[in-house]
Amino acid sequence: MATHARGKAEQAGDSASLEVLARVGLIAYGVVHLLIGWLALHIAWGTSRSKSADVSGALRTLADQPFGKILLWLVAVGLVALALWQASEAVWGYRNREGAKRVRGQVTSGAKAAIYAALGVSAASVALGSGSLSSRSQQQTASGVLAWPAGHMIVVVTGLIIIGVGVAGMVKGVTKSFSEEIDTSSMSPVAQKCVARLGQVGYIAKGVALGVVGGLLSYAALTFERLKAQGLDGALHTILAQPFGRFLLTAVALGFMAFGLFAMLQSRYRRM
Repeated sequence: MATHARGKAEQAGDSASLEVLARVGLIAYGVVHLLIGWLALHIAWGTSRSKSADVSGALRTLADQPFGKILLWLVAVGLVALALWQASEAVWGYRNREGAKRVRGQVTSGAKAAIYAALGVSAASVALGSGSLSSRSQQQTASGVLAWPAGHMIVVVTGLIIIGVGVAGMVKGVTKSFSEEIDTSSMSPVAQKCVARLGQVGYIAKGVALGVVGGLLSYAALTFERLKAQGLDGALHTILAQPFGRFLLTAVALGFMAFGLFAMLQSRYRRM
């Protein structure tokens, strides 16, 4: 009975319909990053914009468009399907690997499943009118955790994990290891180079932004300055405050947009 149930679950994880929805999810994931990059450009150049440059701002921007709620539900369904696909990979995937390599792949897929699921829930929440986790609410959450016993240690560890994810993204961009995940055999040499460049720029820029987020969290915990515990929007403003910050933030914003385009291309060429 258990074997039969497991077989059914594996079959569901490999279903063609789930693959189609997961590819829609990659498009949605790309759109979110494109919007974050667009909002970051507004921050960099001081144009009037009330929305924060993070997932919350991106989703609210989408909600303001014609048929915004329908678009948000498509994003939510696609991201949840993407989460289910990654969850199936975490449980049954990476059979061509052994030992630590397989465990590392499964853990990575599990983490991605959690991220995609959280984004899908956020999109559904905005569609329902209840909002999503903004930078302000993230800051309040971090400040609340700092008040717990051992809260500073928890926030420091969380910050270090986020820094690690950012560094891993930058390494992935520099080494172009993401190329293993996509099938470019049907592309022309020029198209292959363009896709590789988008992936490189996108992963590095996103890694830099996540590194700043993790750094701000760790700094807030170590210095007891709760106002420094900021999310992505706060991290982008921190970049803007640096020498030549406008140009640095513009580069990061364009990197997020490059990552968004890369994710959308993955919807066509990602190996599943």
